[in-house]
Amino acid sequence: MPEGTVTRGTTNPNRLRRMDRWLGHAHGTALRGAPPAPLAVDLGYGAAPWTAVELLERLRRVRPDVRVAGVEIDPERVAAALPYERGGLSFVRGGFELPLPGGERPLLIRAANVLRQYPEDRVRDVWERLCGRLAPGGLLVEGTCDELGRRHVWVALGPEGPRTVTFAARLGGPGGLGAPSDLAERLPKALIHRNVPGEPVHRFLRDFDRAWATAAPYAPLGARQRWVAAVRALAAAGWPLADDVRRWRQGEVTVRWAALAPRD
Repeated sequence: MPEGTVTRGTTNPNRLRRMDRWLGHAHGTALRGAPPAPLAVDLGYGAAPWTAVELLERLRRVRPDVRVAGVEIDPERVAAALPYERGGLSFVRGGFELPLPGGERPLLIRAANVLRQYPEDRVRDVWERLCGRLAPGGLLVEGTCDELGRRHVWVALGPEGPRTVTFAARLGGPGGLGAPSDLAERLPKALIHRNVPGEPVHRFLRDFDRAWATAAPYAPLGARQRWVAAVRALAAAGWPLADDVRRWRQGEVTVRWAALAPRD
């Protein structure tokens, strides 16, 4: 039997575009250096297969022969996705056990908006299970976003465990960011209940809001410039960032997991 429970299945085209673009950047070297036809998994793609289709298209800009397998626990969702199969794109019924043909180990597993409904004490077990299925040099990315993909927070994990947390947002225009702490509602399950005084993620968002307020003079130049100035202030304050201004300009910032990990 598949391991896990059926999610709400909410999905929209382009919902995961921010995560996909980050994956192409952060995991591009591993994808390009992998043996022929590396495999990526879109775990829990939902009621429609759009995110799996888009993942294939975006990763193929980095590695033209990459393959994507969409994995869903609901058999009706798998049946509905089968007409979208084509060379390099397949769909299979399953859960956290990842029942891939021949027991193949993927180089990438993306699990977006899957663990949101689970209790916090399940997260570590699921992470360990999925990381144990990765190919050498593989990456697991698990996180949460809003329905339109404007606000997104994800954790990147290797076989050894969590490495980084990335905060990504649409900065300007309708639905743009009001303050960095607006991203708190999209924290992944491992962190969302830890946004309370005394926890590192709460201190990070507090410091980010203060840096954002201090960077207000940059607002006339655009929200992007204000974001970059605020992130520079975070770095100057000692927060261990794992990216640089090229990603900051995309409305992203990546922080080392050890700096945000729950205290227990």
